[in-house]
Amino acid sequence: PPLSRTGVVPFVALLLLQRRPVAGRALLVTGPGCPGHGLCRSNVQEQTRRQVALLNATAQDLFSLYLKCQGEPFSSETDKLCNPSGVFFPAFRVNRTSEKKEVMVAMYKLFAFLNASLGNITRDQEELNPTAKELLDRLHNTTKTTRGLISNLTCLLCKNYNIFQVDVSYGESSKGKSSFKKKQQGCQVLRKYVQVIAQAARVLLPHLSPA
Repeated sequence: PPLSRTGVVPFVALLLLQRRPVAGRALLVTGPGCPGHGLCRSNVQEQTRRQVALLNATAQDLFSLYLKCQGEPFSSETDKLCNPSGVFFPAFRVNRTSEKKEVMVAMYKLFAFLNASLGNITRDQEELNPTAKELLDRLHNTTKTTRGLISNLTCLLCKNYNIFQVDVSYGESSKGKSSFKKKQQGCQVLRKYVQVIAQAARVLLPHLSPA
């Protein structure tokens, strides 16, 4: 089926939205090589590093702008309403000393999940806050950066480790929920994103630095 502008890149088979993510696993190629890894750009590693750094640098501003656009009670009761304890991002159990391959697979799962979550939030905000141009632009730009990052991680996994498929899982859909619940879910996901992208940047950037 055709993919929307906020959809996940075709590298991953789309999975049904689930209440909680399931464990993912990397599947190794058994054929002669990865499909399309020849499309890797020569500066793919540097580009990936810049994309992660950009997402990390802009995450807090995106969250703050989202809060501002939702109005009350989100502005005054942020800690209560946006507590991300119930948001189940993919487990991120790698650190700076983990093997680079493990880090790349974990990153792929994380950003595929994030990309789908951003699509969900953007769809809701287009319905709830259609005139919030700055927020919608920021959401689209973040999604675009995330999709580019997924593409580059795909390339690096294929080129360096012959991994051509990673099973990923997605969070809970907000379809059918009330306007308040949609706003709250977006708020919780974006606050969690601020935390997770900072951790991801600390782990991944040293692996992507020039030798």
